[in-house]
Amino acid sequence: MADTATVEALLGWAQAQAPQLDALEAQILLAWVIGRTRAWLYAHARDPIDPAVATRFRELWLRRATGEPHAYLTGEREFYARSFRVTPAVLIPRPDTECLLEAALSLFPADARGRVVDAGTGSGALAVSFALERPQASVLAIERSAAAMTVAKENARLLGAKLDFLRSDWLGALAERSVDLLLSNPPYLSDDDPHLGDGGLAHEPRSALVAGAHGLEDIERLSQAARRVLKPGAWLLFEHGSSQGAGVREILGSTGFSEIETRPDLESRDRVTLGRLLPQREN
Repeated sequence: MADTATVEALLGWAQAQAPQLDALEAQILLAWVIGRTRAWLYAHARDPIDPAVATRFRELWLRRATGEPHAYLTGEREFYARSFRVTPAVLIPRPDTECLLEAALSLFPADARGRVVDAGTGSGALAVSFALERPQASVLAIERSAAAMTVAKENARLLGAKLDFLRSDWLGALAERSVDLLLSNPPYLSDDDPHLGDGGLAHEPRSALVAGAHGLEDIERLSQAARRVLKPGAWLLFEHGSSQGAGVREILGSTGFSEIETRPDLESRDRVTLGRLLPQREN
């Protein structure tokens, strides 16, 4: 291939290399590499591109053609109207998880104070967003992966969020009756979920995706542990799979939670289940 290529030629090459991908993806990626907008690409379709920039685009596009997620190529993903840094050490934030954030915010008034915990924070998208939306809250992000914790701390720094971080395996390091609201997007896929080998999921950390034979092991473990750390009347919220709403409601009901409710995602599928700790079930 010639050392100098135009915008038009690069996009044509990209489509030929990966016809299964939407042409829009190539435009978005090329615009990102160049540091311009998609509108600029249309206006400069026949402009030559710097050879080093063209080479970088080709390298990234070939990785995308193998299924590597766009967010890992660019190192960023938007969540709740903010840009978050992501690496292969963390799950890529998704719009469905914004439903979990919005449910948590709806239970915590803007002027409220109290301890809010995000268990398994990953990129920090939930914890950082909550801290920015509820600055009066004392937010704690818990993560067992050192690599993921580094990403989360960097996102907090870049976005100016004030919160605490704790490297721990779930809730073991927390004091009894110390939490006013606990939210989590835990692993919830089963070991044999067919989606694990498809598309981008194959590139994301398996430990952040899979939770046993039925996908509910971590939700069960967290529900039990939450009874110790939540204050009476405090809320527990989970993101889960679209077919798991009934199962999560049963888990919360059997572990001493009341006011149990499942809320839908943007496509009206079960996505977030929440419950409130029953005071009379304290140990």
